[in-house]
Amino acid sequence: TNFSTQWCFENFIQVRSMRKARDIREQIENLMERVEIELKSNPNGDDGICKSITAGFFYHTAKLQKTLDYRTVKHPQTVHIHPSSSLHGSQPRWVVYHELVYTSKEFMRQIIEIKPEWLVDIAPHYYKKKDIEDNAGKKLPKMVGKSADAAAAKT
Repeated sequence: TNFSTQWCFENFIQVRSMRKARDIREQIENLMERVEIELKSNPNGDDGICKSITAGFFYHTAKLQKTLDYRTVKHPQTVHIHPSSSLHGSQPRWVVYHELVYTSKEFMRQIIEIKPEWLVDIAPHYYKKKDIEDNAGKKLPKMVGKSADAAAAKT
């Protein structure tokens, strides 16, 4: 049903992973139909998806430090973005990750950028305001994070 093994091969996507994603999507569609929720798409609004991932992995949160390393929030541990990640090099201030992998360093894999205020909204039993204080007054080194993105956009 609108599924091409050839397309997966041409786009370097594992067929088995694509089948699993399709099956999960069908399950969600069936559940939405059963509870009468309208199926609609918002291609520009990924906050809902990011919030739902954050709700599932709120205890796997890390914050960017001045040293450009990340520090897990509740049980402080230095971690890094895995080099294979699409976010590697972009250095978002707050991330949620799925797993840690130890090779030469402790790396976060399967990460997304989040807004820290989501943590208090989603898990008030786990996070308090003091846990997510962003220290916005403390600046990161030049050309890191959002300032690097803005500078790159100007050129």
